[in-house]
Amino acid sequence: MDNFDAIVIGGGHAGCESALALARLGKKTLLLTISLDAIGFLPCNPSIGGTAKGHLVCEIDALGGEMGVCADKSAIQIRMLNRGKGPAVYSLRAQVDKQLYHNNMKQTLENNENITIKQAEVEKLICEDNIIKGVKTAQGETYYAKAVVICSGVYLKSKIIIGEYSKQSGPNGFSRSENLSDSLKSLGITIKRFKTGTPARMNGRTIDYSKLSVQHGEDDIQTFSFITETPPKNIRDCYLTYTNEKTHEIIRNNLSRAPMYSGIIKGVGPRYCPSIEDKIVRFADKTRHQIFLEPEGLYTNEVYIQGVSTSLPVDVQKEMYKTIEGLENAQIMRDAYAIEYDLIDSTELYPSLMHKNIKGLFFAGQINGTSGYEEAAAQGIIAGINASRFIDNKSPLVLKRNEAYIGVLIDDLVTKGTNEPYRMMTSRAEYRLHLRQENADKRLTPIGREIGLVSDERWEKFEKKQQEIAKIYEILEKKYKIDQFRQLYEQQNESVPDTSQTVKKMIKRSNIDIFDVDKYFHLFDGISKRALEYVNTEVKFEGYLKQEQEDIENFKKQENMLIPENINYNELKGLRIEARQKLTSIRPSSIGQASRISGVSPADVTILMMYIKSLR
Repeated sequence: MDNFDAIVIGGGHAGCESALALARLGKKTLLLTISLDAIGFLPCNPSIGGTAKGHLVCEIDALGGEMGVCADKSAIQIRMLNRGKGPAVYSLRAQVDKQLYHNNMKQTLENNENITIKQAEVEKLICEDNIIKGVKTAQGETYYAKAVVICSGVYLKSKIIIGEYSKQSGPNGFSRSENLSDSLKSLGITIKRFKTGTPARMNGRTIDYSKLSVQHGEDDIQTFSFITETPPKNIRDCYLTYTNEKTHEIIRNNLSRAPMYSGIIKGVGPRYCPSIEDKIVRFADKTRHQIFLEPEGLYTNEVYIQGVSTSLPVDVQKEMYKTIEGLENAQIMRDAYAIEYDLIDSTELYPSLMHKNIKGLFFAGQINGTSGYEEAAAQGIIAGINASRFIDNKSPLVLKRNEAYIGVLIDDLVTKGTNEPYRMMTSRAEYRLHLRQENADKRLTPIGREIGLVSDERWEKFEKKQQEIAKIYEILEKKYKIDQFRQLYEQQNESVPDTSQTVKKMIKRSNIDIFDVDKYFHLFDGISKRALEYVNTEVKFEGYLKQEQEDIENFKKQENMLIPENINYNELKGLRIEARQKLTSIRPSSIGQASRISGVSPADVTILMMYIKSLR
């Protein structure tokens, strides 16, 4: 019999963050994974970050997590997306060496003295009186713990599908989890079925890059981690190409053989990352679809064909890919496939990610219905933190929607649930101007420090940046006479004002930013670019930020109006039947959360507010 403080099931991105959070908070942690080779593995695209996902990685890092550090170490190209759309939606994206990322993450876990790693398949949860006690493995071992975090990814009863061929397997040939779904079901936990997929990998030597548009990385931009000293070097390029009418014709002619349309696939697929056959059907008016070619690493010729995910038969795949410019003679090294898997209903969880009916049992990652490495890791760090706090009998950490994209993600999952693989997007965040990548440390590092997850090294760097920001604001109040800044205004095509100006007023101009001022006046020598970028955005968008802050204050009022845990919604007169059912099922913790439940109307919320006020 082996005893631990906590057990983490699964070594994917959620499992890694969860185990590290627990261990760094002093908990003796057992990480059980079906394969050691699956630790920190990237079974889909070889990248970290992207639209809204980059925000999640920076937030994980700001709390004291590992994904950003590992991504920076493993990156072979880094770019900032959405440059033309404003800083609220700037999103960092890195191509990473898949094997290097796995190696770096696995080594980080192995080197933590509080983590024990074991290759084993968990087949049963041990639960007594609705309290988690431990797990049993298929190999016959039993482990006991005060908390268990399930981060099983897409491995629960997973099935690979290519045309009419199917195999009971996890991604990339890894074994699947056979019995854990049944154990969850026996505990009264709802089980659902989703589907996702991945495109082919091709031999880079056989791709004609001369026909493709190259996409280079960017130098001298922020990294994912606030503690990374040296930015990654851009040592690999990505390329763009497109499907065409011939590609679409082949797909349309073979739809009857597509598992999605023949009925072979039963699981619900992702709306925002559809297969190529789904794109052709749903967007029949489009004559082409973009394809992004991503190198899988430095020591492999495999190239990921982003945008052409499919489960079509292999003969159709060959014919289809050959119609695409640059891929006419390309050799497929790994066929594209779809994968079906079991998951739970995320509305059965508290915002802490603990199950409502089983104390000490937490869930994180794709088992909660999300899609993506970053969404999984974000849940993983919160589940790990809250499992630790549960063990210590402390109140859970629940990030609000105005505090972090992580808060938006988890609130959506536990309040609204999801009927398809959930993907984080900037449009889901109401307060995204406040939730920028470059201020993630300002928002979350003090929280991570208070919890005990932020190291002394990280805290020292955070404090240094805050001191730099304070110094910048002092400099912004410095005034310059017209003759001193006339040339700057003229160079930037700005009208020259009649009176002396502060630096702050200068950078409020559309065509002038803090870096233009620095080039002209040399005011910020020795101050980091990160600190300058933060202040530049805060000053330029000062009015918008103030308006958004007013909305946040109204939001806080509803979030701070707490609902008693023992409330009986069936006794509240005036509530509609649907509202009673939804409120009883979700059990929201606040009026704010209740107002976001589908099926609960504003009138229902008003009745609920009146009832809570009457209790006071």
